[in-house]
Amino acid sequence: MNAAFVILRRELHLALRGSGDSATTVLFFILAAILFPFGVGPEASILARIGAGVIWVVALLAAMLSLERMFLTDYEDGSLELLTLAPLPLELVVLAKIAAHWITTGLPLIVATPLLAILFGLPPQAFPILLLTMLIGTPTLSLLGCIGAALTLGARRGGVLIALLVLPLYIPVLIFGVGAIDAAVTGLPVRPHLLILASLLVVALPLCPWAAAAALRQALD
Repeated sequence: MNAAFVILRRELHLALRGSGDSATTVLFFILAAILFPFGVGPEASILARIGAGVIWVVALLAAMLSLERMFLTDYEDGSLELLTLAPLPLELVVLAKIAAHWITTGLPLIVATPLLAILFGLPPQAFPILLLTMLIGTPTLSLLGCIGAALTLGARRGGVLIALLVLPLYIPVLIFGVGAIDAAVTGLPVRPHLLILASLLVVALPLCPWAAAAALRQALD
C-alpha cells in the first residue's frame, strides 16, 4: 500500500506540473454548459427543467478529456513496463492512477457544479442531491474510463476510440444521477437512485482496475 501511495503522489505531482489539463477540463465543463441557454433560450422554467441533465452530460464529456493520457505518458517513456515488472500488483498501480485522475478531474468538476446549478436556476432542494450524485458518480466515470484508456493504449486516434468504448458504459451513471436530482425536485424518493449509483461504484471499484490491468498487459506483450 505504501508503494501505491507513492505512485499516487507521483501522479498528483505530475498533474500539478501540467495543471493546464485540469484547468482545461473545468473550463470545458463551464463553457459547454453555458452554451445551452443560448441554444434553448433564457426561459427560467426550461433551464431549471433541463439543468440537471445538462450538468451531468457536460461533466461526463469533460471527464473523458484527460482519459487518453491516463496511461499514455508512461507507455511512451517506458515507465509502464517498469511498473508492470515491479513487485506491486499492476491492479494497484491502475487504482492509484484512477484515484489521481479523479482528484485532478472529478473533484474540480464537483467544485464547479454549484456555479452551474445557480446558472440553470435549480431549486435549492436539488443542490445537495446534485453534489451527492456527482460525488458518487464521478469516481465511477474514472473507473470505467480507465478500461477504455487501457484498451486503446498505443492506438491511433485513441481519444475517439475511448469515447466510443466508454460512452455506452457511462449511460447508467447518467440515468440514475439525473434521476436522483429530478426525484429531489419533484418530491419523489431519492434513495433508490442513490443506492443504484453507489452499487455501480461498488461493482466498478474491484472490476475496472482488474480489467484495465489485463488490457495493459496485453498492450505491452
